[in-house]
Amino acid sequence: MAEQQPSYGRPQTRSAGFNSNVTTPSFLRKLQEHVPNSTQLVGFLTLIISGAILLLLTGLTLTAIILGLIFFTPLVLISSPIWVPVGTVLFIAIAGFLSVCGFGVASLASLSWLYRYFRGFHPPGSDRVDYARSRIADTASHVKDYAREYGGYLHSKVKDAAPGA
Repeated sequence: MAEQQPSYGRPQTRSAGFNSNVTTPSFLRKLQEHVPNSTQLVGFLTLIISGAILLLLTGLTLTAIILGLIFFTPLVLISSPIWVPVGTVLFIAIAGFLSVCGFGVASLASLSWLYRYFRGFHPPGSDRVDYARSRIADTASHVKDYAREYGGYLHSKVKDAAPGA
C-alpha cells in the first residue's frame, strides 16, 4: 500500500510500484526551486569576503595594539615624569589659545552686528532690541512720573518727622 505524500500544488495520482516520482517533486527538484539567483549569490559572496577582510583587519589591529603596549609601556613609565608636566603645559596653552580665538570670533560677530544695527540694516534680532529699548524707556518714564507725583509727598512727610530738616 502506497503512503500518501503532500501534493505541492500538483494533482496527486496513485500509482503502484516505484513510479511515485512522476507526480511528487524529488529532493533535487525541491532544491532547485530554492536556488538563489546570480545577484543574490554575488551579494552573499561579497558579504562573506568583506566580513572576512574586516575580521582579519580587526585581528591585526588588536595584535598591533597589544604589541605596542608591551613594547612602549616601559618607555612611557620611565619618561612619565617628563610627559605629565609637558602635557599639562600643552593642555593649558591649547585651551588658552582656543579660548582667545573663541572670544575673538564672538567679539567680531557682536561688533559686526552692532555696526549693522547702527547703520540701519536691521540685522537678525534687532526688532527684539528695539522692543526692549521701548520697554525700558516706558518704564523709566513711569518711574519718573511716580517720583514727581510722590516725591513731594515724601518730602513733606520728612519735614513733618524732622522739622529742622
